[in-house]
Amino acid sequence: MNFELSEEQDLLRAASRDLLAERAPIEHVRAWADRAEDVDPEVWRLTADLGWPGLGLPEEYGGAGQGLVELTILAEESGRALARGPVMSTAVVGRALAAAGSPALCAEVLPALASGADWATWAFAEPHAPWSVDGVHATARADGGGFVLDGVKTAVQDAGGARRLLVTARQDGLPASFLVDRTTPGVTVRRQRVLDLTRSFHEVRFESVRVPAGRRLAAGPGEIQRLLDEASVLRCADALGVMERMLRLTVEHTTSRVQFGRPIGTFQAVKHACADMALRVHGARAVTGYAAMAADAGAGDAGRAACAAASYVAAAAGEVAGRALQLHGGIGFTWEHELHLHLRRARADSVLYGDAAVHRDRLCTFLRASPASA
Repeated sequence: MNFELSEEQDLLRAASRDLLAERAPIEHVRAWADRAEDVDPEVWRLTADLGWPGLGLPEEYGGAGQGLVELTILAEESGRALARGPVMSTAVVGRALAAAGSPALCAEVLPALASGADWATWAFAEPHAPWSVDGVHATARADGGGFVLDGVKTAVQDAGGARRLLVTARQDGLPASFLVDRTTPGVTVRRQRVLDLTRSFHEVRFESVRVPAGRRLAAGPGEIQRLLDEASVLRCADALGVMERMLRLTVEHTTSRVQFGRPIGTFQAVKHACADMALRVHGARAVTGYAAMAADAGAGDAGRAACAAASYVAAAAGEVAGRALQLHGGIGFTWEHELHLHLRRARADSVLYGDAAVHRDRLCTFLRASPASA
């Protein structure tokens, strides 16, 4: 498989990196760490002008019609810059609607998502439950001409300002997806205090929330699992950007920090540690790139590729963060140094959409089902 980016993809990477470097540098990230708002409206407007929210949406609804590969480019640059905002969460919901929403629902919602006028997020995970389809316990029951939702969701990214919530709940024992307006009576959103200071996460409660029948997506367990796989790949790309930045910071530090009359980067043990970090970064790039390309191609092993990427990156992100902190020494623990922000985001990325254990368990299921191709 060819992992080289096309000319258009290279331009996308360069444009996104330049924008984030200019309008969302590390000083901007720090300034917004304690803000109540999910996004900086100025940066969100600029990204909308560049077409980021609609990058993966169909052209007929105002999107660019690109695939998961292009979205991973944005996700990687966002991770590298510790960017906040609902670009990826909106992309996930938009792809779900485009694949399984009714024509009327797509025509109503997708143009606003593509233009950046609204944003959306996926309410999937639940407290004290694995981030998997089996961990969904919220309920949806038919009632008259619609449905009634009950349940609690956690770690819902950027839910504070999202207009639309894609909610996964069990209807008659099977998982199903519903598009809910955040202002619907019975919906309560509470911001959570989390380790990651560069993004905002919320708890969302649904208490007898009524949803019209037309806002139920025609997505069964298989489609929901594929969406979870795509979200996991985007999380891997974000973590890849974070890992690359931590590696860069570590190399810069070890080549400038002098001990015993020479840079510490000249010591063999430090060289080996940096090489180990680089190996993890290259591995993360390979598995993430393959998983995104397999998903776009509709390959038969796309699900397994997403599992392999998610399980590898979830573990590698923590390992790279640990190495970076160790090699920075005391300065890496200080609030003033930016490393702790990357470490926090890497730790969050290692559990979002399932930690390594969740994906390895599913990967074992794949391998047991087809041992000859393993």
